[in-house]
Amino acid sequence: MDFLSVFLISVGLAMDATAVSIAGGVTVREGRARTALVLALLFGVFQTGMAVAGWFAGTLLYSFISGIDHWIAFILLAFIGGKMVIEGLKGEDGEEIAFGSAAVLIMLAVATSIDSLAVGLSFAALGSPILLPSVVIGVVTALLSLGGFWFGTVFGGKNRERAEVIGGVILILIGLRVLADHLLI
Repeated sequence: MDFLSVFLISVGLAMDATAVSIAGGVTVREGRARTALVLALLFGVFQTGMAVAGWFAGTLLYSFISGIDHWIAFILLAFIGGKMVIEGLKGEDGEEIAFGSAAVLIMLAVATSIDSLAVGLSFAALGSPILLPSVVIGVVTALLSLGGFWFGTVFGGKNRERAEVIGGVILILIGLRVLADHLLI
């Protein structure tokens, strides 16, 4: 998979973490720099780890799915992207998050990186390597999380939903591209 696709997938995957980071920037009043760095680090590490875990799981299953790999990648990316679009369009804020709790931060990191597991599985299904993509996914997530926290601090939480919709659309478009690449060749 080319670098542009990996980068766009990374941006799409980072939207959940970015939205949570925006919420953190809106709500956290003390220890902002520390919270922003911890969020970015946790989100980046968990996105990377989940992508690798998904890839290993997919590699173990590859012989069973090699004939339909492009459909699996498309379905997973379209499902994840569609879910993100729907959640972003609903615009539900949910409850306030306790950003000072280590347990809550780890739960947020896991929750925002589940989609990365499915993307890792897609990479395995396509026979793509995971090392560089997983690092790109982690770095992009960390950087966008930092930016999201800053954005939330400065501008408030008005664009959280829009970020999630954009990320979802990006994942759906990449899924369509994967499908088209395999069906039109």
